[in-house]
Amino acid sequence: MESESLDSPPSSPIADNGENNLQPFFVLHKALPRKGSRKASETGKTRSKLASLSSPKAADKSEETKQVGEDDYDKVRLEAFDFIWSKIDRTIKDVLLNINISVFDVIHQWVCESFSSIKSAGTPGGLHSYPPLTDITCRQIFTGLVMTKNVEFVDDLLTFKELAMHLKSHDSHVVTLSSMDFTAKSGIGGCLRSLQRQLIKFTPDTADISILVSWYSEPENKGYPIVVIIDDMERCNGSVLSEFILILREWVIKIPVILIMGVGTTIDAPKKLLTSNALQYLSPCKFTLGSPSERMDAIMEALLVKLCTGFDIGHKVAVFLRNYFLRKDGTVTSFIRALKIACSKHFLMEPLSFLSEGFLSEDSHSFWMEMCELLPEEMHKCAFDLPSCKLIDDVSCMSTETLVSGLSAVKGLRKDWSSVVLCLFEAGKFHRINLFDIFCEALDPNHQSGTVEDRVKASSSGIFLHSEECFGQRKTGFISQAVRRIKDLPPAHLSQLLQIWRKHTEGITEINVKVDELLSMLDFDGESKSNKQDGIGSPRKPVSNGVIKSPRKGKIGSPRKVTSPGESKSPKKVRIGSPKKAASRSHLNTEKDKKAVNLKAVKLLECMVKDYQEPIESLPFHEIFCFKHVDILQSALIGDPRKMIQVDLLKSHTYLHCSCCNKSGESLLPSMNDTSIIYQLAQEHGDLINLHDWFQSFKAIILPPSNTKKGKRKLQMSPLRKKRKVAVEVESISEASIQARFCKAVTELQITGLLRMPSKRRPYFVQRIAFGF
Repeated sequence: MESESLDSPPSSPIADNGENNLQPFFVLHKALPRKGSRKASETGKTRSKLASLSSPKAADKSEETKQVGEDDYDKVRLEAFDFIWSKIDRTIKDVLLNINISVFDVIHQWVCESFSSIKSAGTPGGLHSYPPLTDITCRQIFTGLVMTKNVEFVDDLLTFKELAMHLKSHDSHVVTLSSMDFTAKSGIGGCLRSLQRQLIKFTPDTADISILVSWYSEPENKGYPIVVIIDDMERCNGSVLSEFILILREWVIKIPVILIMGVGTTIDAPKKLLTSNALQYLSPCKFTLGSPSERMDAIMEALLVKLCTGFDIGHKVAVFLRNYFLRKDGTVTSFIRALKIACSKHFLMEPLSFLSEGFLSEDSHSFWMEMCELLPEEMHKCAFDLPSCKLIDDVSCMSTETLVSGLSAVKGLRKDWSSVVLCLFEAGKFHRINLFDIFCEALDPNHQSGTVEDRVKASSSGIFLHSEECFGQRKTGFISQAVRRIKDLPPAHLSQLLQIWRKHTEGITEINVKVDELLSMLDFDGESKSNKQDGIGSPRKPVSNGVIKSPRKGKIGSPRKVTSPGESKSPKKVRIGSPKKAASRSHLNTEKDKKAVNLKAVKLLECMVKDYQEPIESLPFHEIFCFKHVDILQSALIGDPRKMIQVDLLKSHTYLHCSCCNKSGESLLPSMNDTSIIYQLAQEHGDLINLHDWFQSFKAIILPPSNTKKGKRKLQMSPLRKKRKVAVEVESISEASIQARFCKAVTELQITGLLRMPSKRRPYFVQRIAFGF
């Protein structure tokens, strides 16, 4: 007893027995090892992996090692997912930063101006005592109110984090406080301690503002503003925040604090939250961030339209994501999470999804040719068994060259498709149409249905179709609205639109030339026609020698002397061919010419939609990079957790991929998870499960009948009483272990909501809550 350490557990009568000494155990036994997380790497790693899989040694394997080969292809797909999603994630962060960077620069400039005003009112960081200031303007705190316009706060976390990093990079002391620092429970001491912890790098015993004064008076800390960012002001406790402001205003000269507070509703939010005494010491300035719809359009443009990452979504998935964004919480964070789930599901389900990595390669054709030549025959056949390739009946066409050329064609058509979508979006901006709406309609394989015959008739007869006729029954569609809006654009806006079109259509030479022609026509109407208007349609102007000359060759009528103001005027006579009539006709011709340019722009956009906006889902081999399973995505996001738990428990062997469970099929083995065993045994009962029968069935699985019979024979054949006693004791110990495992598994089923524990009315029965799925 003396040799026992203080940390050792108390001894028990059965502590020396190893079977009764129950230790924590792993619920899931070890499955096949999976790959570690891989950072963004080059595509050559995928090539080497496929080369090793398709080597002659790998081809001459047994049936058991072929299963390992399939798992190796799973690793290749997961590596491709890591590579592509890392590219998507970097793009999203860059887009969000670029949207806010202009506002961040304005905020930084305001911080510098505010700090200069504070320095002009006193000497920050001086060692002398705080001077009593009577002027209220000297004790005001410069406060920036950042309007976030977000329904939920989750999108603002990254925004204010980037703002803090931006201000730190410009030599400012930055402190970030949340609404949890301004609670009634923690009081004013909580926010002051958080302020000191971030600035002084340690938490003092007392929350004393004078400690910050001593810290700021140090030479390495003086001369820089202290920016306190409160990310969500409206969630703070009003009395605590008001007291915090009143304390800071007493030390604003010694500690040059500048407040930046996030506001999600209106600019009057501080008046509703703070006391009037605290409001009078604030000098507010308003800053506005982009709205969630603007951020979403920027992400859509950079990610799903411009950037061809090798991952796209189908029409139904796009509509679901749009509704999920608009009707759920309206946050960009939820959209990004849903997009990542869709991407992971796609690479998990599609066997050839690792070929999507070629879209990011500079020489995609060579990349795909090298990878497709390494594919085994089964994987090669899988590509031509896709639903989009069902029309290929010729066996000679099912070659590697056909697959590579098909993927290369998809990449080229995808680039032209994105150019047209961007042109439609620029036209839809005048009608306040979001890019997400145009994107969803452009993905619809049936968005041009019902108009093909009209287009053929119009092209054969030479009749020009306006947008109302061109889009048939879908007159209220977003694409139709964007096209119709061009007819009413003024020349200045139309010129601006065409210049943007010229940038988007640089890869389409035919369209780019026509855009240049429209721009030249518009310039001619804007310059030459304006000169003609000034000469004829404008009011009469005195010129040299008192003669009005026509800008055209020759003269209209004879020279006419301009009447001076002092001369008498003769009665007005209207004649055919007079300058007034000529000006009227010229004005009508000018308006007609301007209208003609608008109509030609409409016709050009319609031709772009007809010739280059082929939906992705109508292209061959699009299943390799396009995710269309909206039901799977909906189940993952909205989900049915109880159903998924039941599926996992009943089909655990399909997820674990262990050798013993796979060979057994549907039969129960002792190596399986205890919770999975007892839940499968529960399927043999009704709504009430007898605990005794349930436990005996579980015990029969854990201890096979052969072991039980063998133990009984030993008891019968044992001639000595002492040996028989030891055998009975061993049997009781194993019984306790089984009972402990059974109770643990039943408790897990209760926690997951599949069982209800025994009641006083039925103490020996548990009740099932979930039946089927």
